[in-house]
Parts: sequence; C-alpha cells; structure tokens
Amino acid sequence: MTDAASRLTVADAPPAGADAARLRAWVASAAAADDDASRRGPFRPEVWLNARQRHASRLAAHYFRAFDVLAVVAVTLLVAWASSSGPLAHVEIWQVAPFAAGTTATLGLMRSTGRYRFARGQRTAVHLASVAAIVASGAAVAMAVAAVLNASQAQWTAYLVWAGLVLITLNALHTGWSDLVGRWRASGALTPNIVLVGATRRAEALIREALQRRDLNVLGIFDDRLARAPKAVAGVPVLGTAEDLLAHRMTPYVDRVVLAIDPRAEARVRDLTARLRVLPNEVTLLVEPDGPAETASALDRLAAAPLADVQGPVDADRRAFNKRLQDLVLGLIALVLLAPLMGLIAVAIRLDSPGPVLFRQRRHGFNQEEIVVWKFRSMRHEAADATASRQVTHDDERVTRIGRFIRATSLDELPQLINVIRGEMSLVGPRPHAIGMKTGHIESARLVAEYAHRHRIKPGMTGWAAVNGSRGPLHTAQDVRRRVQLDIDYVERQSLWMDLWIMAVTVPVLLGDRAAVR
Repeated sequence: MTDAASRLTVADAPPAGADAARLRAWVASAAAADDDASRRGPFRPEVWLNARQRHASRLAAHYFRAFDVLAVVAVTLLVAWASSSGPLAHVEIWQVAPFAAGTTATLGLMRSTGRYRFARGQRTAVHLASVAAIVASGAAVAMAVAAVLNASQAQWTAYLVWAGLVLITLNALHTGWSDLVGRWRASGALTPNIVLVGATRRAEALIREALQRRDLNVLGIFDDRLARAPKAVAGVPVLGTAEDLLAHRMTPYVDRVVLAIDPRAEARVRDLTARLRVLPNEVTLLVEPDGPAETASALDRLAAAPLADVQGPVDADRRAFNKRLQDLVLGLIALVLLAPLMGLIAVAIRLDSPGPVLFRQRRHGFNQEEIVVWKFRSMRHEAADATASRQVTHDDERVTRIGRFIRATSLDELPQLINVIRGEMSLVGPRPHAIGMKTGHIESARLVAEYAHRHRIKPGMTGWAAVNGSRGPLHTAQDVRRRVQLDIDYVERQSLWMDLWIMAVTVPVLLGDRAAVR
C-alpha cells in the first residue's frame, strides 16, 4: 500500500505536547497527499490525549467513590441529627449504631462488588439495579442492628428514611457517573492507544480483530527489519524501525508497546526488549493465541477499560490517586500562603532588570510529554536560555542580582505550583529537565540508557535526588548517571509517606547547601 500515512517518518510525527487541534492538523496533513480518507489508516482517534491525560481518566473511579462516600456520610449525619432530640454529640452510641452499620455495609459492598468498574457495554439500568440491591443490603444490616438494640418505632422509621435517601443519592450520582463514562467512551478518550513492534502475521491478526471490536487504537507499526516490512499492515502504517520508536514524537500518546513477533525467536525478543526498556511505556509480548477464545482474551487484556477498579489492595492507580489528591490539597494551600511572597518577588524582578517576571521553558513531563514549566526569571531577558544548551555556573554573568538570591533559595521555582495544580507536575518527583538539555556538548538523555525511566512518573518541584545532593546543573556524564539512578530509586519506591518526608526536609536541605549551583 502506498498511502500517505504509511510514508510518515519520525520528522512527520505529531509534535509532542501538542493539543488536540494541532494533532488533528497533523493527521490532516498526513492525508493531504491523497484525498482518500481511508488511506490515513483504519485507527484515527477522535480525541488525542497524552498518557498523563489518559491516566487522569483512569483515576476517575477513585473520585467517583470519594464523592459517594461524602454523599452517603452527609445523608447519614443529616438523618441521624433529624431523628435525635438534641445535638449529635449528645446522642448515645446505641442510637446511631444502626446508621453506622448500614453506612459501612453499603459503602463496603459498593467497593467490594466493583461498582466502580463501569465495564464497557454495561447498561445503566443494570448498574443502578445493582446499586439498589447494595443499598437494600445495607438497610438490612441497619435493621438487624436496630432489632438487636430494641429500637423504637420512630427510630425504625428513621432507618427506612435513611435507606430511601441513600438509594436516591447513590442512584443519582451513578447515573451521572455512567453518563460521563459513556461520553468518554464515545469520544474515544478511554480507548487505549498501542503501537506494534513487528510487521508480522500476528500483528495483522491483532489489527483485524481490533477493527471488529473497536475498543483499541493501533496507531502504527515499527519493525527492526524495515527492509523486509511492507508499507502498511491491514491499513496500519509502518512508521519506522524499532530505533525510530525510541525517539518518535507519538510516544507520549501511546499507552502500551506490543511486541508482535514470534516468542520462540528468543534472541530477537531479548534484543528488542533490552532496546525498548528505555521507554517509559509498558512493553508487552503478544503470544500467538490458540483459537478465538484466547484471541478475545488477549485483546480484552490490552483493551481493558482504563477506569480503575477501587477494590483490592493499594495498586498503582490508587497510589497515583493519593498522590494527585496530595498535590491538589497541599498545592492549593501552598499557593494561597505563598501568594504574598510571590508578589514581592515579582515586584523585585521588575525593579531589578527589564523583561517579563516569569520565564517559561519546555521540559519533559510524564511519559516524555512536553510541558511548559514556569519559573521566576532569574537571568537577563536577552540572555535567557530556553533549551538549557549552556548550564549555569558560578558567577554566571547571565544571572541578575535578584536572580542569584531566588536561585540560591529555590524561590524561582514557586510558579511551578501552577503546573502542579494543572496536573502537569507533582510536588515531589524527578526534576523536569529542559528538552535538549546538554551536558558538555552532548544531549544529557544520550548519556544514560535508562534516562527515560525517570519519566514514568510526573516530574516534581522537589524530589529524592534534590534532597540527596543531586540538584542544579549536570556538568559531567557521572552527574547525569547519579541523578537518573536517584530518580529511578524514587520511581520504584514512591509512597505518600516518602513524599511527605521529602517535602519536610527540602527547605533545610536546600538552604543548608551553599556549594550547589542553582
């Protein structure tokens, strides 16, 4: 096939960090060489979301459950207060025990029965019926406790009113959740994007099955044996070699990389796995299914609904939800408390040297997404270095008087609280490096094979490397290696308590280190 999409090269790929409008323009330009729209490839996502934005959708179920908990607790407190003769603080425990038991049973069953899965194809009526059954079970638990405690007739009435209000509240909320998830699915926002490595019959079989199901987008194919590969497989363009994938600008929009090669070719599998492990994307080996049932099962795993299930032990999604909640709460508090200080810094910068107060720079974010990071300007405006091609040194003539102070105290980083609240950064994580940043005359990313591993989590305002002495410019390859190793250690060990500890020691560590160049 000689279609336009199959002739795309790395240079033709969509610009990283591009918004939906720019991506649509890119797709349109790819098809400009031919009027036949079908020649763009069979998978054309209606909505282009990068990995960070898709991950935010995955956490929606945790937000849904948080709203459910708050709503049910509010209804419980309201009914308990209305049924008591005085303030809730003076009500005896036996009077509120049935409410507490019913609330705990209802919320526990909502979680344990997976009411936050919102599986693809599930009818809203069936979902609401299951919610009603759970509320009925919670009411039965409340009644059982009330019977044991010999509740009065008035109290029995209050428990029935409680059950009715909880049923109305949860059904109203879950009608909204189901509608929201349905609209996300219809727009393609929840449809996973994958790329295949290997223009093989396995790839062709997967593509044809995915075309039937339409719950998976195959954005392109890469093959390390490009000379033997066709221009396209089942309409999906072959975009380059496995090496091209490592630097491809489509990578931030990819959820998973699938090796569609014969697993018996062990040497090839090991080689590709070793080369692709530097990507922040998850890599999966597609084993040839034995029959339609295994084919469907394999695609089910690849196309599993990105909405997280909140049941079970703490997993990566729940950890990410907790981290996002921490960023929002602490980030907003910090922004409010530090607003006067940020105003004073802005005035001092304007008085010290001509130019804008803020400096923006494109840096790598989660999954190598390009993000615009904000800082207070610390250099002379005409000497600003947006690409970090020259790293800061002692007595750097580009740095202003105020700039030296705010860099030494890291106050120049405070505007990144906006990046945190927007979800592009976190309070704690690997520091975001400028795109194309150089160590000496070599791009830093090329000095360490595992460099991209640090992009498997959102970049942070502070981090494990920063509080362990690796901060500021990277002047040697050894500096880069140490920074990357510390960042990978953090990615593998990240937890709520580790984040809180890093935040607690950041200020004394930074202020106590006078030798670091920042």
